[in-house]
Amino acid sequence: MKTKNVLLLLANGFEAYEASVFTDILGWNKWEGDGSTEVITCGIRKELKCTWNFTVTPEILLTEVDVAMFDALAIPGGFEAAGFYTDAFSNEFLSVIREFDQADKIIASICVGALPIGKSGVLKGRKGTTYHLNNGYRQTQLASFGVELVKQPIVTDKNIITSSSPATALDVAFILLEKLTSPENCRNVKHLMGFNKERYADE
Repeated sequence: MKTKNVLLLLANGFEAYEASVFTDILGWNKWEGDGSTEVITCGIRKELKCTWNFTVTPEILLTEVDVAMFDALAIPGGFEAAGFYTDAFSNEFLSVIREFDQADKIIASICVGALPIGKSGVLKGRKGTTYHLNNGYRQTQLASFGVELVKQPIVTDKNIITSSSPATALDVAFILLEKLTSPENCRNVKHLMGFNKERYADE
């Protein structure tokens, strides 16, 4: 079975929870599902400090990325006060998003992770969403990039998945898993992780 490599693109100031859903769900699939997924963390810097100061060391730097080696791109959101947009709106960050889209590879984002996708230009004239609270400021910002704003929790337009808040994070990661593997495999991983109404049926 061919390994499906996912590039987890982290900006300084990212939210740890929004990154962890990708590492956990795709990690569960690697060990307990069909075994096909591998997540590689990446950033512009050798050390990244997420929102609320959790510090991580990405496995590779953005300058080392060969898009041909990956099947999907995952982008968690973050906070402006933590410096998220300094990295997320940088030329290097936006360039790799364009490369993934040009190769028609899946791009999955959570919350304001949609904003660098919008700024890159690949969502212009396409449907998307982003963080919807605080008077919809971030949604207005996304629309300013030429994105057709859809006020739904999760929006998929061809290869790009966007979402409206951290509450959607798990669902986005499961959608990515299903697209990379199969609905049946995704259901199995959900079951093994306890995401079903019959969570104690096997006990």
